[in-house]
Amino acid sequence: MSKIQEQIKNRILVLDGAMGTMLQRYKFEEEDFRGERFKDFPHPLKGNNDLLSITQPEAVKSVHRAYFEAGADIVETNTFSGTTIGMADYYLEDLVYELNFQSAKIAREVADEFTDKPRFVAGSIGPTNRTASMSPDVNDPGFRAVNFDDLKIAYKQQVEALIDGGCDLLLVETIFDTLNAKAALFAIEEVKEERNIDIPVMVSGTITDASGRTLSGQTVEAFLISISHIPLLSVGFNCALGADQLKPYLKTLGNNTSLNISAHPNAGLPNAFGQYDQTPEEMQQLIREYLQENLVNIIGGCCGTTPEHIKLIAEVAKEFKPRESVLV
Repeated sequence: MSKIQEQIKNRILVLDGAMGTMLQRYKFEEEDFRGERFKDFPHPLKGNNDLLSITQPEAVKSVHRAYFEAGADIVETNTFSGTTIGMADYYLEDLVYELNFQSAKIAREVADEFTDKPRFVAGSIGPTNRTASMSPDVNDPGFRAVNFDDLKIAYKQQVEALIDGGCDLLLVETIFDTLNAKAALFAIEEVKEERNIDIPVMVSGTITDASGRTLSGQTVEAFLISISHIPLLSVGFNCALGADQLKPYLKTLGNNTSLNISAHPNAGLPNAFGQYDQTPEEMQQLIREYLQENLVNIIGGCCGTTPEHIKLIAEVAKEFKPRESVLV
């Protein structure tokens, strides 16, 4: 049994908040993303947050540190787009292993600075910017911009680098297409078998709107069934919705699984300018309701959340016991 599996039995674990929200505060420009190493790179690099683990490592470290100081038990690596598929937009496919390894190494170094309680590094594995279940062309429903094998190969490279860099667990997150996620999980299982290791895996889907479905059309129950063949540390939801909108779907999830449940919702819904206005105090009150109703084992924040949000979430999490499954 891993250390995190021991910890999750005894207390609610706190996940960090948004990496992107914090990096935006630096107001990095093109030259900051490039650094010295990519000074003469022929393509624009602004917006490639994953690259900052190489060109602005101290900024990434400071974000991890701020979340740990706020009380987070788990921080996510700065690798949300860290596949050859995601990096193709920036012509940086050849950099993928280094990006993931460096991001994991940075997070590991910061985690090891904190000795008051166990701290964990989760390798963040995003959904990519393509979908294997649907056509991007309305005039050609059978067309696919990516297939399962492409995704599996890309995810496998990312997984190997995250493990090599020192991750304690892997987080397949913000899943809008479960077929993409299944390719990631297949890649993880392949690496585990090849290396004869057992690394805990979290899976977190995304309910995109009030329909209660993922972007590829799955209900909560269908999503759960689709990934239930893999041994998981937890299953849950993140992104797209605020804590209050996400709550009914967490309840449905809890009624259908004995797995640990995670949630890292947004700080409410975005305003007309795409900003998140929900205060740490407002979010804390909503999360308190989660805990009173025994909904989660792991709680954190997604878009718009900051160390201030996580600090108040961590404070309220101490008051409650982790979710116990009601399934017989």
